[in-house]
Amino acid sequence: MGGAARRDEAAVDGFIERFAGVLADAGFPRMPARIFTALLASDTGRLTAAELADRLRVSPAAVSGAVRYLTQVNLVSREREAGSRRDRYRVHENAWYEAAVSRDQALTRWEGSLREGIEALGPGTPAGARLAESLAFFAFLREELPQLLERWRERREELLGGA
Repeated sequence: MGGAARRDEAAVDGFIERFAGVLADAGFPRMPARIFTALLASDTGRLTAAELADRLRVSPAAVSGAVRYLTQVNLVSREREAGSRRDRYRVHENAWYEAAVSRDQALTRWEGSLREGIEALGPGTPAGARLAESLAFFAFLREELPQLLERWRERREELLGGA
């Protein structure tokens, strides 16, 4: 019996909704979570807007808005096949890694805003002290993130080889 294993599409649909719910509970917008999970669950990691709309039983407009969000947070990219006018959306192979890298850039922006807030509120005020602790935490994360990501690259190489 050749070819890919057959899937229980109802089980796949259930997984997509459950994992999207987990992401939504963690603060991820619901529709982008569903789109992202559907892409993760596809063998190719690539689907058109029409395929996503059909799979999730949503409108193309819902797909468009969700994909816009996912590209902004660097989890998905848009591709166009040569000679085609249809876009395909692709989940990054290292989606979580890419998200962590982009989070590093966000931390830098948050630190700048927090510094402004501390100055505006006054470092000696209770609110200024809360912002200063937030600033210290984000600075700590940003300092530690490169080493953590390097350890992941090493672990990934051990687990998957060059995949």
